[in-house]
Amino acid sequence: MSNPVTIIMIEDDEGHARLIERNIRRSGVNNAIIPFTNGTAAVDYLFGKDGTAAERKGQALLILLDLNLPDMTGIDILKRVKENKFLKSTPVVVLTTTDDSQEIKRCYELGCNVYITKPVNYESFANAIRQLGLFFSVIQVPPTST
Repeated sequence: MSNPVTIIMIEDDEGHARLIERNIRRSGVNNAIIPFTNGTAAVDYLFGKDGTAAERKGQALLILLDLNLPDMTGIDILKRVKENKFLKSTPVVVLTTTDDSQEIKRCYELGCNVYITKPVNYESFANAIRQLGLFFSVIQVPPTST
């Protein structure tokens, strides 16, 4: 039996974070969601006390990443995750308001798995997240490298 997937949500807008979690739950996903409102706390969790991410070895993680954070960019976090030997296979879903084509291209070049632009309209946003939750319910996530 594989480890249950833990969703790491890095989102500084608490309203968006609540909406994301509520609609992921409505789609039937009951996995643990660990929320972070800034990049520093998320990086500290992901990379652990020694900064190597060895603490995450063997865990099945999925990262939901906003690019616009108060203390660092999501691009920086994405780059660090994908360059780390333990975390590089962790799926990263960028979920952000940024729809700049260069930014989208850069995220994919750095290794993001899915890039979603947050719809401005509340209902559209809620619907997009429910669909994302359905996607989460069927994808296979590998454990972090050992």
